[in-house]
Amino acid sequence: MELGLVRGMWQLLEPIHAVLYYAPEVTARASALGYATDTRWPSYFPLRSAPLGAAGPELVAATFYSFEPGMVRAHVPAAWQVASPATVLDARLRGVDAALRAILGERVDSPELAEAATLARRLAESAPVGARPLAAANADLPWPAEPHLVLWQAATILREHRGDGHVAALLTAGLDPIESLVSFAAVGAAPVPVFASRGWSDTAWSEAVSRLVARGWLEPSGAATPAGQAGRDEVERHTDELAAAPYRALGAESVGRLAQLAGPITMAVVGTGMLPSQSTLGINRT
Repeated sequence: MELGLVRGMWQLLEPIHAVLYYAPEVTARASALGYATDTRWPSYFPLRSAPLGAAGPELVAATFYSFEPGMVRAHVPAAWQVASPATVLDARLRGVDAALRAILGERVDSPELAEAATLARRLAESAPVGARPLAAANADLPWPAEPHLVLWQAATILREHRGDGHVAALLTAGLDPIESLVSFAAVGAAPVPVFASRGWSDTAWSEAVSRLVARGWLEPSGAATPAGQAGRDEVERHTDELAAAPYRALGAESVGRLAQLAGPITMAVVGTGMLPSQSTLGINRT
């Protein structure tokens, strides 16, 4: 399986997963539970970590990796005083259901979506989850009956499977959480202010720049050196390799068919304008 195809499928399925964090229907259900929704983070942390159960701040910071630990502690475990993980899981599925129905209209009942859901579930069930806590936690959840929700859950498992592998690649490269952001910003993944959403102080950012300058990855200006660019390229290649197993198991023909079926669904999500044009993932949706 070509690693370019593996990365391309991540980029194709990521917007379907991201409905969870940006759809107004999900936001409305989070608000109904009692979460503040005037900013993103009070609901983001429980919506993403609920499959782990009533996780504490150390576990959430470790699995999410890039967030400043104090920022995590500001939201976890307080999130579980608002609603239990089981209640959050129910709300997020209901919110995604309403969102995808609004986005896709009559297509939720189409044979093409049902076929996409079947292939995506096979793909997700082929993903090895050993040492991948967020992927494993989502894989433990029961599968919904409706095809559009099966597709969303599969996209979510695959997204967290890749993310867990990305953390492993960062650790292998010797990049701590803030260094992972600084080095990614240095190669132009997104402007530095986008990465500020992870809660790190200017001082912590400057100290990480200094460490990477000493390592030879950055210029004092914060721009990547050739070594830094090569290092980040290797992180991304390693991430793709660690994400490749389910695609190899499904086979190129079926993966290609899934891409063909999922493309219009992804375009419909993107067409709503709900997703940000830039993110810390480095996917440009403009």
